[in-house]
Amino acid sequence: QVQLVESGGGLVQAGGSLRLSCAASGRTFSSHVMGWFRQAPGKEREFVAGIRWSGGYTYYPDSVKGRFTISGDSAENTLYLQMNTLKPEDTAVYYCAAGGTRTVVAILHSYDYWGQGTQVTVSS
Repeated sequence: QVQLVESGGGLVQAGGSLRLSCAASGRTFSSHVMGWFRQAPGKEREFVAGIRWSGGYTYYPDSVKGRFTISGDSAENTLYLQMNTLKPEDTAVYYCAAGGTRTVVAILHSYDYWGQGTQVTVSS
């Protein structure tokens, strides 16, 4: 099992920045891929950013590319999401997720473990 705990959410004005953190514990050596997803009220959970530890490859959807940066340290079992130039449409609960060798970075249902989420609210 892998336990994931997110932190760093909050209220920010449009154009501002936030940095989310995700602390992993447990069988973290089984995590080959980690990602961030978000879910706004009344909407499906969507992919925000992902990283494959082997090679450090990162992935983003067009909606956040150039504004969000995923990073982390697999040895320290910590994942980050730096969010800049935030927009009201970025308002959502943000989730950290971890997966093994079969996980496809942008595919929600391929992840094995999820955190409880942290709320991000961007005011206009």
